[in-house]
Amino acid sequence: MHTNLCDLFGIDVPIFAFTHCRDVVVEVSRAGGLGVLGAVGFTPDELETELQWIDQHIGNHPYAVDTVIPGKYEGMGEADPEKLEAQLRAAIPQGHRDFAAKLLADAGVPEMPEDQKTDRLLGWTLATGRPQVEVALSHDRVKLIANALGTPPAEITRLIQGTGRKVGALCGSAYQALKHKDAGLDLVIAQGTEGGGHTGEVGSIVLWPEVVDAVSPLPVLAAGGIGSGRQVAAAMALGASGVWTGSIWLTAKEASGQLEQKESYLAASSRDTVRTRSITGKPARLLRNDWTEAWERPDTPDPLPMPLQGMVTIDMIMRTTTYADKAQPVAFNPVGQVVGSMKQIRPAKDVMSELIDGFYDATERLNRLLLDDED
Repeated sequence: MHTNLCDLFGIDVPIFAFTHCRDVVVEVSRAGGLGVLGAVGFTPDELETELQWIDQHIGNHPYAVDTVIPGKYEGMGEADPEKLEAQLRAAIPQGHRDFAAKLLADAGVPEMPEDQKTDRLLGWTLATGRPQVEVALSHDRVKLIANALGTPPAEITRLIQGTGRKVGALCGSAYQALKHKDAGLDLVIAQGTEGGGHTGEVGSIVLWPEVVDAVSPLPVLAAGGIGSGRQVAAAMALGASGVWTGSIWLTAKEASGQLEQKESYLAASSRDTVRTRSITGKPARLLRNDWTEAWERPDTPDPLPMPLQGMVTIDMIMRTTTYADKAQPVAFNPVGQVVGSMKQIRPAKDVMSELIDGFYDATERLNRLLLDDED
């Protein structure tokens, strides 16, 4: 399974694993892939702590960091993070805060202790995302910075590439992929609508070859719906240079989610997810529940634009993560449609082994078909 991305990043197999858990990053990179830490939920200081831990445990293996700096958001142009937060906080209608609070109270989710309550902005903007990028670039083993929403600002691309690192970005259409290519990015991650988190509307099997053809010879990582070695083989057959996985790591033994959250994933079918703006203001796929349904009703507030909605829902994310045993009816459980195949908790290295072994099994089957045809 050796492609140009293996040489580019010094890895054994072109399997990239997006996760918010540092333990999974380490296990995937040590198993020959490239672990990718999602940075959006961390302050710069918290991110520094996470990356220091990874550096201490990952050995000489490389890893990556994923940020979220949208191409368009409320408050664009304000460079001071504190002023931006104040500006955005003032723009949030009280009714949205009250509605979110009532949903959590009705579900019996305890409130956070007073000293842990927050509506902080975290990432989601250039002003707050750039410090995260700067922290990541201070760590030698970080070889790639990926942007989850749109083409990174030109100054961020220059900053990253100026250190010799690579820049990639996710997309949900060939049109977006071409914008990435025109901006000088080093690779494109084409994520089909099946994927967890922020996704577009085009299915993976249609999207992947469209993007490959549009940006060639730029390397393309296939994302969205990949949970087995057979799906890795399908992505490679459609022209991808590697795969970007995410959902399958949520039920890894090392994943930081509480048992109740993992059990929600294990019990779900592929039909139990929904694309909703109720978390960040942009369509993101997660498990359907009372929270997502409530925001879709005609008699309730409409989700706010990014990043305002995220400032409304951060309290929900913290509370349902902290009190997962009481919060599953309204919990934040981002995941793709591949959740229907996630039926057991396994060590991350075993997940990697299945992806690799399954790839070889699939390609050997195809080779046998070719030989049979020749006979």
